[in-house]
Amino acid sequence: MAENTFPVFSVDALVHFFRTEVLTGQESKHFSKSDLVPTPKPEVIQTLYMRVLHLLFRFKPECHSMVPLQANIQYPQYQEGVLSIVSVFIRMRQFLPMCLFFDFSMSDLLSPKKPRTLTILSAIMNFLQFRMLKMELLLEKQSKFREDRDRLQTIVRLNKEAEKKVSVLTTIPPEQQAEADELCAALSELHATTVQEYQEVNMKNDTIAEWKTKIAEKTQKLAQLKVEITNLKEDIAKLRSQIVESPEEFKSQMEKMRENVKNIKAAIVRL
Repeated sequence: MAENTFPVFSVDALVHFFRTEVLTGQESKHFSKSDLVPTPKPEVIQTLYMRVLHLLFRFKPECHSMVPLQANIQYPQYQEGVLSIVSVFIRMRQFLPMCLFFDFSMSDLLSPKKPRTLTILSAIMNFLQFRMLKMELLLEKQSKFREDRDRLQTIVRLNKEAEKKVSVLTTIPPEQQAEADELCAALSELHATTVQEYQEVNMKNDTIAEWKTKIAEKTQKLAQLKVEITNLKEDIAKLRSQIVESPEEFKSQMEKMRENVKNIKAAIVRL
């Protein structure tokens, strides 16, 4: 026999597991450690295997001893016992590879030995524990799936109700269609008027900007003229404070200054 890939449990652990998880009723009460050690009892082991097959595959124990309805079978009553053993053997040979036990033989049913029997039962126990664990996870996923499905159905229902409400709110009743058309026409006209007014406002803003530019230029020129006038006044004051030796020259300079003042005034008027 190849090395096992599963743990081999103690006799006490095996007895407790099969009493609580596989056997029921009187079979569970009567199953004890003495059924496995020192020498396993064939009838108990066979019953145990039948219960395992029933638990996993819903194959009832009485079905193992059913004789096929064939006309050429003589003395079928003598074959019932053999059929039961053969049926259990065939199905255990099919089942145990799932438990990673591959060399099940007829002697394991008719004259079971302690080491092999404990190994086989450990393989079955390991498989059933794995199955129960996966069943718990599966039940959790099923429960979550049902919750998600119910939630999805609720969301879909609410979504359909919302779509109906939106459809009602966005649909214009026939008696209000004429009024709605008038409002749409008025809105279009108002939009066109608003666009035109925006264009006019933009044109006026451009004109105002041009005038502001011109005013700024004229203001700058006026400031320059004021500076020139101030300079001329200073020059006149200096000339007055000086002693004039030649009245003709003084008159000539005064005439030039008056001419400059006239020119500046004329420039200011032109602005």
